[in-house]
Amino acid sequence: MKLKDIYRFAIEYGIKMDPRGEKVVKEQLQLEKKRYEGLTEEEKKYYDKEKLVNPYSDSRIIYDNGREIKNVLVGVDMEVQEILLADRLNEKGIKIDAVIAHHPSGLGLAQIYQVMGMQADIFNKFGVPISVAEELTYARAKEVNERFMPTNFYRTYDAAKLLDIQIMNMHTLTDNCVTTYLQNKFNKEKPKRIADIIDLLLEEKEYNEYAKRGMPPVVLLGDKARKVNKIFVDMTGGTEGAKEIYKNLVNSGVDTVVGMHFSPEHKKIMQEAKINAVIAGHISSDILGLNIMLDEIERKLGKLNVFEASGFIRVKRKKR
Repeated sequence: MKLKDIYRFAIEYGIKMDPRGEKVVKEQLQLEKKRYEGLTEEEKKYYDKEKLVNPYSDSRIIYDNGREIKNVLVGVDMEVQEILLADRLNEKGIKIDAVIAHHPSGLGLAQIYQVMGMQADIFNKFGVPISVAEELTYARAKEVNERFMPTNFYRTYDAAKLLDIQIMNMHTLTDNCVTTYLQNKFNKEKPKRIADIIDLLLEEKEYNEYAKRGMPPVVLLGDKARKVNKIFVDMTGGTEGAKEIYKNLVNSGVDTVVGMHFSPEHKKIMQEAKINAVIAGHISSDILGLNIMLDEIERKLGKLNVFEASGFIRVKRKKR
């Protein structure tokens, strides 16, 4: 297989696992096509045509030399040092054909704010009026864009190109996987108390292993004895959304949020909203999403020899 094969299938499966539903995502792609057709010829020169087929601006091929792939170095944060690691492994006779990252770099990181619009539809699905969800989400996306503007985005790309090492990343693509997987699990198991949520998380090998590594799921707000009724898994859409959204979620009946991480500002607003919050774990959640995606890639395209790096642990699951 080639890097573009992995990339194209990952987009396909990421859409399938999108918590908004495939129909909404495909409608978004149609709107993007109309938007592109309405641009002037000058504007089209600077338009990123990948948006016409990939609705997740933070998941991209970073460097591709077109060679066949069998051995991949997979990790959560794969930057210049991991590109050097791949090159060093090749020197030692451990062949690495490509690097697969979770977190974005290059154009994917520069455009991470653009994927945040999907959060509005997810919040709306949980009962927040779409007008409120869009207003808060777009304001937050603007903040994120401005915060990332000074970043030197292309360091990893330059290193990969100079060393001729293929690399791609799957950010929202795999965040969709972990979000939908856990939401379906909670909907099916119907945990009655926060303690039950923690127990269900620890059934997954990624959370169990990271608990042993000193980073277990934790209760951020509430306590293990508290009852839960309506759980919202908040793990996709680029980065943390608008902190003001939690009061609206409470008004729509959500009493517990399960996320990868929450900032101190988000914690303060959630506390005021009287909502329970569970931190499943950032890296462990990223790894779960990557593993779900890798399982499907191997089923569809064939076996990969995976080398673990940057916090990643390979866990294979039987077909769900």
